[in-house]
Amino acid sequence: MEKPTEPSSSTPTTNYPMRKRVKTGIVGLDEMLSGGLLEGSTTLVRGAPGTGKTTLGIQFLYSGIVDESERGLLISFEEFPSSLHRDALSFGWDLRQLEKEKKLRIIFTSPRIFLSSLQSPESPLNRTIQEWNVRRMVLDSISHFTHLTRDPRGLRELCSNVINGLKREGVTTILTGEDSGTGASIEERGRISFIVDNIILMRYVEIDSTMQRAILVLKTRGSDHAKEIRRFELGKGGIIVGNRFEGREALLSGSPRSTLTR
Repeated sequence: MEKPTEPSSSTPTTNYPMRKRVKTGIVGLDEMLSGGLLEGSTTLVRGAPGTGKTTLGIQFLYSGIVDESERGLLISFEEFPSSLHRDALSFGWDLRQLEKEKKLRIIFTSPRIFLSSLQSPESPLNRTIQEWNVRRMVLDSISHFTHLTRDPRGLRELCSNVINGLKREGVTTILTGEDSGTGASIEERGRISFIVDNIILMRYVEIDSTMQRAILVLKTRGSDHAKEIRRFELGKGGIIVGNRFEGREALLSGSPRSTLTR
């Protein structure tokens, strides 16, 4: 695995008003984000199944607990807590122990129940956010909201209510979203992309007949960000972001080509 590069001409340099940065705990990604996510922002992490979206979210929570003493909340619509515990252990993260220590809470629920809870000030969800002083949250995955409505305006309003509700609490949130290439996914992206503050893409790319993982910061609001596409791997300790892809173009098109053969 190649080591992360030193800041280069593609490293963001634009000056923006100073706001607290929330580090993801992924060194190369934090560099791409000018030091981390802005506090209280909402980030959509989009990618195909298996690219590492949930892992990125858990690493974000784990880093907050261990490095910043910030309690975390993980809302899952698709994986049982036991499955998340098992998968996290492979990266060296004992989520079960963090739950026992009341530093992390994992809630497995449905989108409908989650939305109802978010709208009720006395719900267990809102009490957890307020009484625990939750500063970081992961919602896995926002794509499940498409099961509640197929109306574009209704879905956008639904997502806006979720994001605004979390912003009112000052929580820095990561939302995962499936990127399957289907028509429904494309419609969903078109609505949510305007609402969230940041978008991170995680993709599989084929290079010389081998599958590699690529990560790109597509959008940040109120902050600059690096524009290059970088390699990343999943290993002990989580996601490791490496160097940018050199000598390649059209990486996200599905048909990358070398720039050295022109």
